[in-house]
Amino acid sequence: MSIHFPRKLIVFLAGMALAGGAVADTWPSRPIRFIVPFSAGGANDLMARAAAEGASKQLGQPVIVENKPGAGGTLGSNFVAKSAPDGYTFLISAAGVISNSMIKKSMPFKDSDLTPVVMIGLAPSVIVVPANSKYNNLKDLVEDSKRGQGLYFATAGTGSTPHFVAELLNTKYGAKLEPVPYKSGSEGVVAVMSGQVAGTSEASIVALPHVAPGGKFKPLATTWVRRIAAYPQLSTAVEQGFPELQIAHWAGIHAPAGVPADILDKLAAAVDAAMKSPEVVDRLTPLGIEPIGGTRAAFIEFVDAERARLGAVVEAAGMKEQ
Repeated sequence: MSIHFPRKLIVFLAGMALAGGAVADTWPSRPIRFIVPFSAGGANDLMARAAAEGASKQLGQPVIVENKPGAGGTLGSNFVAKSAPDGYTFLISAAGVISNSMIKKSMPFKDSDLTPVVMIGLAPSVIVVPANSKYNNLKDLVEDSKRGQGLYFATAGTGSTPHFVAELLNTKYGAKLEPVPYKSGSEGVVAVMSGQVAGTSEASIVALPHVAPGGKFKPLATTWVRRIAAYPQLSTAVEQGFPELQIAHWAGIHAPAGVPADILDKLAAAVDAAMKSPEVVDRLTPLGIEPIGGTRAAFIEFVDAERARLGAVVEAAGMKEQ
């Protein structure tokens, strides 16, 4: 039996389809906002600003960066998750976008409320100790932590990258590192410099300025899969015999669920082109940041893999908010 739809309904639906295509075709017609869920000046913020500048040139519209810090990135993430899916508000995401829902007692939004768009880049993490520390490599720190009551390790709060570094060393390699949560990475850095804790893990852009001769940090290892281009003399944790210690401070872009795919594709292509431009590469690489870019599909694959990998660490270490 055939079904006949009223002519007015058919015309309406056709009009809606054309309107949707027109929105994607004319996007962007006004400024775009990148919401950074952290304070200005950190690795996430710096990568956001580089991506914003490059994407603006590609898209022909201003891209404005707004900082909305708070609750370990949840405040800014929730703002974007609840924003209209019109292609004009995006989140500069980090690992917390993946791990917060695993760790926190409650969340104001669902993981499915945010859609991965594209990777921006990453700042490899660097495990550091005070400059006068007796430890000269990662094995020294891990082996000494196994003695007595263990060692204190500064973190930027539950679920932060330094927290994952400590728990990866604890669960995979038998270390006894006691995570000490500070309100921010900068407070953790001060705690290391003053000798309040044995060490921490911090983004390369934050750590490297303090590891030069006469600096207040001694670097033990980088926790990414390859050496930092701006500091190639520092070996990776993998090279030092810790193959499962692979983590970095990354920044990507997520959109509110429901943004048309055509718009997501255009933004991904614009950010990819920006991250591969000599101007951006030459600006970020000396800071210890690795520009990446890539496709939407590649970023979705990365996010899914990180969710599975970090989820296993959360369960093994009991990284639940009390």
